[in-house]
Amino acid sequence: MAKYECSQHMHDFLHELPKCEHHVHLEGTLGPDLLFPLAKRNNITLPDNFPKTPEALQIRYDQFADLEDFLGFYYIGMGVLITEEDFFELAWMYFNKAKKDGLHHAEVFFDPQGHLERGIDMDVVVGGFNRACEKAEAELGITTKLIMCLLRHLPVNNCMDTIELAKPHFAKGTIHGLGLDSSEKPFPPHLFIECYAKVAEHFPNVGLTAHAGEEGGPDFIINSLDKLNVTRIDHGVNSYKDDALLARLAENQTLLSLCPLSNVKLQVVKDVSELPIQKWLDANVPFSINSDDPAYFGGYILDNYIVVHTRFGFDLKTWVKIAKNGVHGSWITDARKKEILDAIDAVYLKYQPLLE
Repeated sequence: MAKYECSQHMHDFLHELPKCEHHVHLEGTLGPDLLFPLAKRNNITLPDNFPKTPEALQIRYDQFADLEDFLGFYYIGMGVLITEEDFFELAWMYFNKAKKDGLHHAEVFFDPQGHLERGIDMDVVVGGFNRACEKAEAELGITTKLIMCLLRHLPVNNCMDTIELAKPHFAKGTIHGLGLDSSEKPFPPHLFIECYAKVAEHFPNVGLTAHAGEEGGPDFIINSLDKLNVTRIDHGVNSYKDDALLARLAENQTLLSLCPLSNVKLQVVKDVSELPIQKWLDANVPFSINSDDPAYFGGYILDNYIVVHTRFGFDLKTWVKIAKNGVHGSWITDARKKEILDAIDAVYLKYQPLLE
C-alpha cells in the first residue's frame, strides 16, 4: 500500500542518515540462518511441529496471527542459545547488520529470565552480549547500552530474583537499563511497581522503560509513567487515543520507540500508513523508528525507515527531526549526542541540493 516513491536519492539519504535504535530485542535478531546451526551445535531438539528448514521457518514467520503467536516461536528460538559464544555471535551479527543500515547508537534489550529458566547463568548471557557491545564500540563505532527486560508473564517474585542476580551488572554499568516486555494485556504495569522501585532505589542512574500501548490502551502508558516512573515508552501506539496523554508526552519529551513493521506483522495495524506518526509530529511527541524483532518481522532499522517513507513521504527536514529526536531521547552523554547530531546535519547538507 505504498503511497510515495522512495527515489534512489531518498533511499541513499535514509541509508546514510545516522540512526539510534532504542527498541530491538537481541533474541529477536535470531534468524533461521543462525537458529538451525546453533540447534545442531548445541544438540537441541526442536519441537516435532517446528518447521524443518530455514526456508519453511521464514514462511511461517510471515504468518503471525498476533503477539502470542509470535512469542511462541520467539521462546523456542531462544532455547538454542546456550554458551557465552552463542550470545556473543548473535549480538555481533546484529551490530554488523545494523552498521550497514547507518546505525550510530543502539540500546538493546535482552530477556534473561528466558535463559535462567533453562539453567543458563546470568553471567553467561550478559558476558556474551557485553562482549559484542564492546566490540561494536571498538570496531564499528557504534555506542551501545544493554537493557534488561523483565518478562511480564512470569511471577513477580521471579522478576525480583532476576533483579537480584543482575545487581552486580547494574553496579558495574554493564546493564544500563530496565525494561518490561512479553504479553501486555493480562499483565498491567502496576504488577511491577516493586521491581522498578527496587532498581530505582539501588541504582538511580539506570534508565527505566517499559513496553506499553501496543495492545493495551492509553491507561497502560499512563500507569507505566506514573507507577513505574519510566522515562521512555516502548511502542506507545495507542497514545494517540488520549489527547491529554499526548500533551504530557510532548511536554516532558518522553520518547516513544516505534516499531512499524512489527506493528503490521502482529496485527496492531493493517498497514504502516495507519500508525499515528503524523499525529505525533503535529503534537510534538518525540519518537524513534526501530526494528523490534527484525529476524521475525522481515526488516532491520533501514527497512523500517523506508516503509515509513513510502507511506508518509516526509521531506528531508522531517526526517532530520525524527533522527534528532532519537538522539535527544538516547541514554548517552551530551558529547556523544553532539557527535551524532553533527553527523545528521552533515548528511542533510549533502542531500539537500539533490532532494529539496
